[in-house]
Amino acid sequence: MASGRERVDTVRLQDMAYAHRQSAVLLTALELGLFTRISRGARTVAEVARALGIVETNAERLLTACAALGLVVRDGEGFANAPDVERFLVEGQRGYAAPWLLAIGKERQRWFGLGEALRRKDPPRRLGMYETFTVEQARALHEATYSIGIGAGRRFVRHVDLSGRRLILDLGGGSGCYSICAANAWPDIRAIVFDLPPVAVVAEEFIARHGLSDRIAAVGGDFTSDELPAGADVAIMASNLPQYGPELVRKVVRRVHGALVPGGEMHLIGEMLRPEKDGPPGPALWGLAEALDHSTGVAHSEREVVEYLQGAGFRDVSVHEFVPGSLTRVSGTK
Repeated sequence: MASGRERVDTVRLQDMAYAHRQSAVLLTALELGLFTRISRGARTVAEVARALGIVETNAERLLTACAALGLVVRDGEGFANAPDVERFLVEGQRGYAAPWLLAIGKERQRWFGLGEALRRKDPPRRLGMYETFTVEQARALHEATYSIGIGAGRRFVRHVDLSGRRLILDLGGGSGCYSICAANAWPDIRAIVFDLPPVAVVAEEFIARHGLSDRIAAVGGDFTSDELPAGADVAIMASNLPQYGPELVRKVVRRVHGALVPGGEMHLIGEMLRPEKDGPPGPALWGLAEALDHSTGVAHSEREVVEYLQGAGFRDVSVHEFVPGSLTRVSGTK
């Protein structure tokens, strides 16, 4: 007799265990330049094989796997890139994000040491790997993050009206993408990218590339402990939330509230969990990644971030979807 219970199988679990294979397909295709070659006219198996310098059997294997994963689609006798691949993974395109994805791919081996990281019992480092960051490491990281961060910066200036604002304090701003995009959108705005000293060196390079050195300053410091620049009427803290534990985030938000001029606004943009803390996967995995860096960081929920701002004295605190399934923006006014 049927038990009435839904039958379950192992497919979902196997898919999780095999996920590294999917990652390897995407990253190898990027390393080989597959999507750029397809965009530039290599459409058939034979053409792709010649363009990539591999044998046709392996070209067919790779294309079949990419088609199965939805990265490419069959187009007559050949293949074409999926729309998001064509937009973001073809070299030369305005939204080219491959450097960031390839940088993430370099973490693959580290993640297979997660069990060892979770078993550590020695006290975590407050800033994890960033406590020993060098200029060279900062440059390598932010050359990658810039490829995705500049798109987030453009999205920010589309979502937030900064007309009438004068000075942005960009906390942990990295390459300065948010400040750069804001300065380009509003000619009267100035900004300070406040990040660790090695990162500030790199931020200056990106700011100079955009010809904005006269309006955006890069200042070295630890925003969790050093005195914050005064006089800002906008504060942005973006894409570094899981690097810190709750007490440290509360401290930073309080310090920001004290540094802003009356009427100033704070925008905390980060990988946030739903109020129930049951996802999405992206923010949860960013929090778990802090175990690999042996930091005090964890994943935070939208509800917790709202409480951080309200507890610091911000009013009119509101939650806004920023990048669906990835980033949320929580804002408040002093």
